[in-house]
Amino acid sequence: MKEVANILIIGDSISMGYTPFVKKILQKRAKVFRPHTNCESTQKGVLKIDQWVGDKKYKVIHFNFGLHDLKHVDAVTKQPSVKPEDPIMTDLKDYEANLNTIVSKLKATGAKLIFATTTPVPQHSEPLREPENPEKYNVVAQKVMQEQGIEVNDLYHLVMPDFEKIQELDNVHFTRKGYRILGEQVAVVISKYT
Repeated sequence: MKEVANILIIGDSISMGYTPFVKKILQKRAKVFRPHTNCESTQKGVLKIDQWVGDKKYKVIHFNFGLHDLKHVDAVTKQPSVKPEDPIMTDLKDYEANLNTIVSKLKATGAKLIFATTTPVPQHSEPLREPENPEKYNVVAQKVMQEQGIEVNDLYHLVMPDFEKIQELDNVHFTRKGYRILGEQVAVVISKYT
């Protein structure tokens, strides 16, 4: 009998939304785990990645960071902001550096690594995120992953044609149908290695 693979999903609230669908689809061939928290930004990832991985052996680690990095935050408190004059949490240069640090740590696990691109942002969301920024952050992430030899699961282009129908109107989260579509795609990509 084939051994059931351990899979780890690391990511923001979007990944929290699609993980139950991935678990259900892969239930006969994999045990799917994720940290019991929103993994948020690359800044948090650099600090917490070792803790999230722990000492369990994973066959595949599917991970993403971006939506929190590109949100605006108060310059002093670092709390989410709706003001365009407030800075973006992680600029592109630091985002690239942080991703490289995270990837180096994940490579040490020996797991197959898959990076998921950042999903679209609607016109009006709180905290403030500009709709054009996911693509900019995805370009940087794809460059890092190409240089590091990491497979990319392009969730941005998967949902972009219909995202207004499957995403909530005033924030970055998805409807149940949207999370199912994302979960199915994540399961397909992971299942190549289980």
